[in-house]
Amino acid sequence: MKLRPGQQVASTVDGTRMIVVRAPAEEIELSCGGAPMVDAKQAAAAPIGTADPARQGGTLLGKRYADEDLGIELLCTKPGEGTVEANGVALPVKDAKPLPASD
Repeated sequence: MKLRPGQQVASTVDGTRMIVVRAPAEEIELSCGGAPMVDAKQAAAAPIGTADPARQGGTLLGKRYADEDLGIELLCTKPGEGTVEANGVALPVKDAKPLPASD
C-alpha cells in the first residue's frame, strides 16, 4: 500500500484506526492483527475478518507508532486489540521527546 501523510487507515479484523503522520517513499505492507489494513474510506463498518491470536498486542488511543528505519509514523485515533505491523514487523510505541532542562 502506498501511504501518504494525512491518510486514514483501518483494520479489517478489529476497530483500530490510524492516521499516517509520516509515510515512506516506497510501498509498504501495513497490517493489524495479522490482516492487511485498508484505507478508512473503503473499510466496512464492522470487522470482516478474524485476527491472528498471536498478534493481539493491542493499540492505544492517542499513541504514535513509528519505525525510524522505514520512515513511518502512525497516530492511533481508535484503539483495537490487534498489533500494528509494517512489512511483518510490529511497530513500537514512539517515545516522548524529553523536555529541555529548566535550570
